[in-house]
Amino acid sequence: MPLPYPALKPCPCQSGRSFASCCQPALNAERVAQTPEALMRSRYVAYALQDEAYLRRTWAAETCPDDLEATDGTRYQGLRIHRAEGDTVEFSAKLKLPDGRRGTLRERSTFEQRGGEWVYVDGVVLNSQAGVTDTPADKD
Repeated sequence: MPLPYPALKPCPCQSGRSFASCCQPALNAERVAQTPEALMRSRYVAYALQDEAYLRRTWAAETCPDDLEATDGTRYQGLRIHRAEGDTVEFSAKLKLPDGRRGTLRERSTFEQRGGEWVYVDGVVLNSQAGVTDTPADKD
């Protein structure tokens, strides 16, 4: 079950819009993401709110892992879009891992439009072998 999030608070994807006018309608299946960037933002929010059903619904079936786990205790603390062109989006996500380490994941994600809806196909991690580069710990 996804974590609750107030509709009028700023969207966790950091678009500057409220959750209700940004990613919430996509997560609630009230509308589909219109662009790869919009889908990427909504998927970031799905990870932050532990919405595994949305992640599976928006992931290409042939690349979606069977062992997808959105409730591993990772906290999503910031999103930055570096580039969104065509069917690719390059982004960085600030994370706090379950063991307390903080890091940044930088990825170039690829999307495809299928049946009128964008889906995530795969991504290439750009910043480290493990996917997360450590950043100095600071207080919550």
